[in-house]
Amino acid sequence: MIKKETIEKVLDAARIEEVVGDFVDLKKRGTSLIGNCPFHNEKTPSFHVSVSKGIYKCFGCGAGGDSLKFVMEHEKYAYPEAIRYLANKYNIPIEEVQRSPAELAAQDRRESLYVLNQWAGKYFKHTLWETDLGQSIGLSYFRERGYRDETIKKFELGYSPEAWTSLVDAAQQDGYAKEFLVELGLAVERDDKSLYDRFRGRVIFPIHNLTGRVIGFGGRTLKTDKNVPKYVNSPESEIYHKSNVLYGLHLAKKAISDNDLVYLVEGYADVLSCHQAGAENVVSSSGTSLTTGQIKLISRYTKNVVILYDGDEAGIKASLRGTDMLLEEGLNVKVMLFPDGNDPDSYIQKFGASAFKDYLSKHQEDFVFYKTNILLRDAKDDPIKRAEVIREVVNSIALIPDEIKVSVYLRQCSSLLDIEERVLLSELNKIRLDKAKAKDRKAAAQAAPEGMPPDFGGDDFIPAELLAAMQAEGIALPEPPKQITPDILMERELVRVILNYGRELVSWEGDGDIPVAPYLLASMDDVEFEDKPSKIIIDEFKRQAENYEVPEAKSFFAHENEEVSKLAVDCIATRYEISPNWNDDKRKIFVPEEKDQLKDLVNQLIFRVKKSKIERQMFQLREELKTVTDPDDMQMLLAKYQKLKEGEKLLGDLLGNIIIK
Repeated sequence: MIKKETIEKVLDAARIEEVVGDFVDLKKRGTSLIGNCPFHNEKTPSFHVSVSKGIYKCFGCGAGGDSLKFVMEHEKYAYPEAIRYLANKYNIPIEEVQRSPAELAAQDRRESLYVLNQWAGKYFKHTLWETDLGQSIGLSYFRERGYRDETIKKFELGYSPEAWTSLVDAAQQDGYAKEFLVELGLAVERDDKSLYDRFRGRVIFPIHNLTGRVIGFGGRTLKTDKNVPKYVNSPESEIYHKSNVLYGLHLAKKAISDNDLVYLVEGYADVLSCHQAGAENVVSSSGTSLTTGQIKLISRYTKNVVILYDGDEAGIKASLRGTDMLLEEGLNVKVMLFPDGNDPDSYIQKFGASAFKDYLSKHQEDFVFYKTNILLRDAKDDPIKRAEVIREVVNSIALIPDEIKVSVYLRQCSSLLDIEERVLLSELNKIRLDKAKAKDRKAAAQAAPEGMPPDFGGDDFIPAELLAAMQAEGIALPEPPKQITPDILMERELVRVILNYGRELVSWEGDGDIPVAPYLLASMDDVEFEDKPSKIIIDEFKRQAENYEVPEAKSFFAHENEEVSKLAVDCIATRYEISPNWNDDKRKIFVPEEKDQLKDLVNQLIFRVKKSKIERQMFQLREELKTVTDPDDMQMLLAKYQKLKEGEKLLGDLLGNIIIK
C-alpha cells in the first residue's frame, strides 16, 4: 500500500498541462489550453485544460477531473497504477507500508498482468542475448536481417526457445499464476489443463503502450513451413486492445511531434528498418487493418500522415481503405507505394538508408492523385467504370470535415478527370445528403426501446395493449431521465460556491475570520438535500468543519463516486472567460469578477435557501388546510401561514423578487 504522504507528494507535483499534454495536442486559448477530446470523437476542440485550477473538462462529452483522474480514465489504470505512473513521470520514489497477507492476496489484477508481461519481456531478452540457442538462432536472424545491436536493444527484441514449456516452467517457478499466463496469451491451455508456450521457436517483438509498458508480444516464426503461421500475436486482454495500439509509438511520439509528420507502415520489421535509416517518426498498425482508435492516437501528435505500404495488390487495397479512414478524422494524407513488391524494410535492406530517404522525398502522392490514378488504371476507357471511379473519389472527398480542403480537392479532381466542377459538387452534396439520412435513421433506431420499431413516437405515452405485450415479452422500458428541479439546481449552486470560495473569509461579518463554507452551511442545518452528489460533498464539508477545516475542491476530482467527481469538476470548470480587452484602462471598461462580489453572492444564496424552505412549509400548510374542519385549528394554521407569507415577502424583497399578495 502506497503511503499517504507519497500520494500527496505525487498529486502536488503533477501538472495537469504536462500530464494531459503527453496524450493530447493542446493549444493556448486565453488562460486555458484546448484540444480534441481523447474520450470521444470530435472534429472541433471542446476539451479544455485549466492550468490554474489543475483540471480538464470536455464540454462535448462531459469528461473531467484532475491529473490522476485523467491517467485513470485514459490509460484505464486503477488508482495505485495511476499514482505509480505519475510518480515515475516526476521521479518521485514510491514508499509503501507493509501489507497484510490479505492485502497482498488482493493485489490489483491489472497491475499483476503488467508485471507478468514485463517479466516475460525480460525472459525473452535474456534468452536472446544470454543463451547459446538465442545467440545462434534468434540473434543471428536479426543480424542477418541487417538490424544493428543497438536497434535490437532499443526495441527490446527477444527469442523464445523451441521447447514446449520453457517459458511456462520459468514463470511458474517464479510464482506467476497460471490463469494470468493464459489470459495474456503467453501460454495456451490444452484440454487436459496443461500449458504450453504460445511463442515457442519464434523471435519476439514486444508491444508497448504509450508510457513504455509491455502490453503484448508479436512472434515471428523462423521456419519455412507454409502450414506454420508467419506471425503469432498476443490475444486481446485486459491490458492489450490491438485496435488502440500502434507499434513503436512510445519511441516515435517525440519525433512525430518534432517533424509534424508520421509515416504509417504495416509491420514490425518496417518500423525497425525505418528507425535505422534515420526516420524515427514511424509507427505500424501491426499487420492489422487501420482502426479509428489508432488514427486517434496519431492525431494527438500530428495531422500529417504518409502511408508507406507494399506495392502489391494487397498493399494498394489497404492504402485505399486507410486513406478514407484518415480523411474522415480530419488528417492530411499522402501515399507512397514501393516498386517491385517491396515494402519499407526490404527496400532499405536492398538499396540502403540514403536511397530510402531520397525515394521518400520524391514519390509521395496526395491522396486524390493517388486514388484517381490507381482506379483509372483499372477502368481504362470504359465509361461506366470511369463514372464509378469519379463516384469513388468524390466519396472520399465527402469524408473530409474541412470545407476549404474539400473545395481544393474538387478542383483538383475536376482537372484530373476532365469533368466539370459543378457536376462533382452536385454528386458530393447527394452523397452527404444520403449519409445524413442514414445517420438520422440509425440514431432513431438506437433511441427506440429494445423490441420497439424505430419510428415509435409519442410524448412518453405507451398504449396499454403495447405496454402489456412488452411486459409479457420481458422488454424493459427505458428509465426516465432524472428531472433537475429548481431545488436541485439551488443545491448545486451551493456546492459550486463552497467549492470555489469555501476557503475565502467572510470579511463583512464580525472579525472576518470565518471561512465562507462553514458560514453558509450554518444557515442550512435543517435543510434536507435531494441531490445525492451534492449531499455527499456538503456532508464532507460539514464533517471537516467540526475539526475547523475546509476541504479543497481538488479532493473531490477523483472521488470514487463518479457523480460526485463530475459535479465537482463541473462546478470548477468554466468554458468561457472574460477577454482582457474588457478590463481596459484606456477605454475605462472594467468587468468585476464574481469573487469581488462575494458578499452579495453568499447572502443571496442564503436568502434563496431560506425562501425555498418557507415555500415548502407554506405548501404543507395549504395541504393541511384542505382537511381541517375545526375552526380553532384552522385559525391557528392561517396565523402560521400569514407569518410565513410575511417572511416570504421579506426574503423576496431582499432578493429583488415580486411576491404576489
